[in-house]
This record gives sequence, structure tokens and C-alpha cells, in this order.
Amino acid sequence: MTLLTIQNASQRSRLSEPTLRYYEEVGLIGPIARDERSGHRRYRERDLDDLQVLACLRAMGVGIEDMRTYQANRAKGREAAGEQRDILNRHARRIEQEIETLGVHLRYLEAKAGLWDARDRGDAAEEAVAADRVNALLGELEAVMA
Repeated sequence: MTLLTIQNASQRSRLSEPTLRYYEEVGLIGPIARDERSGHRRYRERDLDDLQVLACLRAMGVGIEDMRTYQANRAKGREAAGEQRDILNRHARRIEQEIETLGVHLRYLEAKAGLWDARDRGDAAEEAVAADRVNALLGELEAVMA
């Protein structure tokens, strides 16, 4: 059985060493085996599987409590399948909302850049059109920021 140092586990999971320690502290992983002589953590392949799942969830903005539930449900298998689906669907809806919000932000920034571009070129007609675009987006922007 191959045992990995925290540095190796960090590199393979793409989670920082402090994050690995924190995840063990809050019970998301582990307990992690320790070297009998040095007391240093030694990660098993199974630990890395858990870390890779957590790294994916973290990258998607899933919070610690949902990570904890997701990890516990992995061990339950099929009996927890519905709850796993619900957790993932809830976060998928959250990401859809974030994408919608970012789309509004992007359109606003592009419109505002177009306004400044028209000003830079001294094109008063295009500046007026760009100002109308910016003003039209302000309501959308306010709605997503509320």
C-alpha cells in the first residue's frame, strides 16, 4: 500500500496543505493515518479519492455542511442517492443563477466600455446609442444585485 505525505496529497488533490489539515479537523476526511515515528500524516489512495471529490465540490462552491453530508452519503450508497441528487441539483440551480448574474454584469461592462470607446473616438452619435444601452441595462443590473 502506497502512503503519501501531505505534500504529495496536496499536489495530487490540488488542495493546499492547510486545507487538508482543516478538512481532517472538521471531519470531512480521515482520520488520516500517521507515521509512527514522526507523527506526520500519511494519506492512502482511498483518502485521495475523498480529497478529489471534495476538491470538485469546493471548486463548485459547495459549502462545508453540504460536503459533510455528501461524504457521509457516499458511504451509504444507493439509500442516499436521492439526497445526493438533491444536494447536487440545489448547487446546480445556484450556479445557474450565478451565470445569469454574471451575464448581466458582462453585458453591462461591455455596454459601458462601448460608451467610453465612443467617447474616446469622439463619436457623439455612437456615444448616445451606447448610453441608451447602458441605461437599459441598469434595471437588469439592479435586479440581479438586489
